[in-house]
This record gives sequence, C-alpha cells and structure tokens, in this order.
Amino acid sequence: MHELSIALSILDVAAEAAECQGGGRVTAIHLRLGPLSGVVKDALRAAYDLAREDSDMPAAELIVEEVLLVAYCPTCAVERTLPSPQELYCPACGTATPDVFRGRELEVVALEIES
Repeated sequence: MHELSIALSILDVAAEAAECQGGGRVTAIHLRLGPLSGVVKDALRAAYDLAREDSDMPAAELIVEEVLLVAYCPTCAVERTLPSPQELYCPACGTATPDVFRGRELEVVALEIES
C-alpha cells in the first residue's frame, strides 16, 4: 500500500510548511487529488489516519478535493471533462483525447494553522 508513504510525505510537507510560517498547530491539510494520480482516495484517508497518530499532528484533518479529469479534444478543439480514466475519448464526438490537462494532481494546496 503505497498510500502510507504518501500520507507520511503529506505530513512531512505540512510540518515543514508550518515551520516556515513560524510554527503553530496544523488543524487541516487541503489536498487536490486527480483520478490519474495513481492514488486511491479511501486508501489514502485510511493511511493518513494511521500515519497522523504517530506524528506531531494527530488532530490534523485531511480535506481532499477531487479534481475532474479534463482533456483536449482535437476534433472539437475544446477541453472536455471525461467520464472516467478508462474512457479517454471525447464524450461529444468520440475522438481519442490523449492530451490530459487535469486529473493527475496529487498536491497539498493549503494548510490551516492555529497559532
């Protein structure tokens, strides 16, 4: 389960960022997660709950924003939201859409810190 190492890395990033901001208690970590990130959201949540127990942030909540899968359709010449990672084709015209613009994200985007 590689989600545990990812959860530990998320906690490390949060601790380092909080320290750079002058310290304080991290109460929440905001994460953006795309369907092509290679991370299963529920497995990450379970791993995060386990990892934070032995960290300096045992009460820090993980808030996950799921990112839509968006690709460029060369036939329609527009960005399209795709229904799933298994269906990498334009839902309007059926053209293959290999140019994925969003959906690979796995990034910490914000922290909530109490002084």
